[in-house]
Amino acid sequence: MIEINLEKYNYELPDERIARFPVEPRDSSKLLLYKDFQISEDIFYNVKNHLPDNTFLVFNNTKVIPARLFFQKANGVVIEVFLLNPVEPSNVVSQVMETTETCTWACMIGNKKRFKEKIVGTYNIEVGEYRIRPENVELTAELVDSEKNHVKFSWNNSDLTFAEIVRYFGQIPLPPYLKRETEQKDYDTYQTVYSKNDGAVAAPTAGLHFTEQVFADLAQKGIKHDFVTLHVGAGTFQPIKVQNVVEHKMHCEQIVFDKSFIINLLENVSFVIPVGTTSMRSLESLYWFGVKLLLGKQDFFIEKLLPYNQTESFTAEQSLKAVIDYMTENNLSQLVGETEIFIFPSYEFKICKGIITNFHQPDSTLILLVAALVGENWKKIYDYALENNFRFLSYGDSSLLIP
Repeated sequence: MIEINLEKYNYELPDERIARFPVEPRDSSKLLLYKDFQISEDIFYNVKNHLPDNTFLVFNNTKVIPARLFFQKANGVVIEVFLLNPVEPSNVVSQVMETTETCTWACMIGNKKRFKEKIVGTYNIEVGEYRIRPENVELTAELVDSEKNHVKFSWNNSDLTFAEIVRYFGQIPLPPYLKRETEQKDYDTYQTVYSKNDGAVAAPTAGLHFTEQVFADLAQKGIKHDFVTLHVGAGTFQPIKVQNVVEHKMHCEQIVFDKSFIINLLENVSFVIPVGTTSMRSLESLYWFGVKLLLGKQDFFIEKLLPYNQTESFTAEQSLKAVIDYMTENNLSQLVGETEIFIFPSYEFKICKGIITNFHQPDSTLILLVAALVGENWKKIYDYALENNFRFLSYGDSSLLIP
């Protein structure tokens, strides 16, 4: 069995280095550069100057939903329900967000012992567009499976989708390490400018630095880009609590690819840079789905340790072509899969040549992913960031890492 010692991927992160709020404008954050084993820095709006001309950027266009829902019982007790992933009428996030009248989700529940009967949602925040909602709209929650924390939601206006309902009743969930309540500005700043598909409970934060001007500068240089969708789950914040990190229970997330994206990726696969760890996990998972197809398996579920147990070798081009052929044969314009891929040192990247990413928590799966890409130099990179006043975590500064 593979053994990776957690102690090797720890570092001291002073509380004051955690960015509680983003910089303004968002593209004025600092940018750490790691290229050719050298470390330097710049401002993010100059990122175009540090990308090779043949770079193909891949973004995650998931959209953070106001996943924190509050319900107040007649006796005043408040129960918080945090949406994790849908169960009924489908497990496909995009489909469930468009349902009307009823749906069921797996949730985290605060004050669960007091959740014994149907409860009606309390509209309890006064921020932004969420202040305005149709009159007489009620959201009801029922705990239908206490063991699995499955909560059934129903509402009394079939003209409204569940996406609209959570906008009216919910609160944007900030990462717990920010240790503050959601503010009005967060509804904009904790969302990428290109967010599109509702379903995430955490932002793909590497993308928060991009602005329309940065995109225009990249286009002027001829750098191409495209989008995937991975709905970021709460598991992204789950700390590793085992000494051998390989034993960590990896969270599972849903990913969505358009066929046009995969064709575009195949045409530009020579130098792919994902924006964020979720984009990287999506791309590498797509490769392994192609390998499954080449081996006669058609289930798009990438198990945690699949890459480390696979002996057959295929090129990225072979894998992507297999996926495109599969979609053509099955008349699919879109591909929905699930991944719990665990990228840690010893992983061999199949598609990604680098990454644009923020600075991550100690002892986290994301530090392991960075270490898998840059090797032991991850510590030098983080030491440099700490010594040169870089801001850490979701609202912090950025890095471009090209080993």
